[in-house]
Amino acid sequence: MRARLILAALALSASAGAWAGIPTLCERSAKISAEDQDRVLRFAAVAKDELARSGKRVALVARAGLDLSRFHLLYSHAGIALKDGADGPWAVRQLYYACDESRPRLFDQGMAGFALGAEAPASGHIALLFLPDDDSALLEQAARDKRLALALLAGQYSANAYAFSTRYQNCNQWVAELLASAWGRLDGQAAPRAQAQAWLREQGYAAGPVRVPSHWMIFAGQFVPLLHVDDHPVDDIYALALRVSVPASIEDFVRRRAPRTERVELCHDRQHIVVHRGWESLGPDCAPLPGDAVIPLE
Repeated sequence: MRARLILAALALSASAGAWAGIPTLCERSAKISAEDQDRVLRFAAVAKDELARSGKRVALVARAGLDLSRFHLLYSHAGIALKDGADGPWAVRQLYYACDESRPRLFDQGMAGFALGAEAPASGHIALLFLPDDDSALLEQAARDKRLALALLAGQYSANAYAFSTRYQNCNQWVAELLASAWGRLDGQAAPRAQAQAWLREQGYAAGPVRVPSHWMIFAGQFVPLLHVDDHPVDDIYALALRVSVPASIEDFVRRRAPRTERVELCHDRQHIVVHRGWESLGPDCAPLPGDAVIPLE
């Protein structure tokens, strides 16, 4: 049972659907106290303030959702925040897995729901990337292109999908492929996912690698829903290093290709909210760095 739970942590954005905007693994029921909900909503409001003050119309956004510390990962789920979103200002356009339909879907979610998607509401992290104007405009145009967004949506979901195969897809891979379609000015008419992945390869996009602790864990993962290894190169499996798109992969790529991108990271615990500007990441303990803004919660 413990092995199944550990492997389930690789489910980078598996969702029970859009109800209340709280993504969960299919077999989990989400419970949050009124105190925790109030704190997370205050945290989401600070994130929206940062989005509003940016002067931008779009941002790449990521949150710490599931506990992936065993894989040395903090952030698990990425999306695209749009100033004039279908679900209100700064709604997050993202891929989620609809358990009741057994298929991936695209979903616009308000920032409050996005923040409430964290597995442990006692703490949370959100990272915002504000792109230079030209890059930002291309991404917004692509994100609002319904035909393109749906064309890039795979029919089968895998939480640990190989980044350079069209067999499966996870939430972060959809974001990476949309970004490729935007920045590569791809026409998306024929095999849009293959086009996007080829462009990412050419640009040196490095997915993961997600370091898996043991071969036994990879073997056991074959029996966990929403995890697959049949799309991964055998050499990667033997090396226990799966090339999976995670928010850190996208952030590193954006920073390298668009170095004028501005980054804002926010975190909260039960005592405070921290707002940090810059590329040095806040740790999982949400300890402020010199110069950070600290908002007391008590």
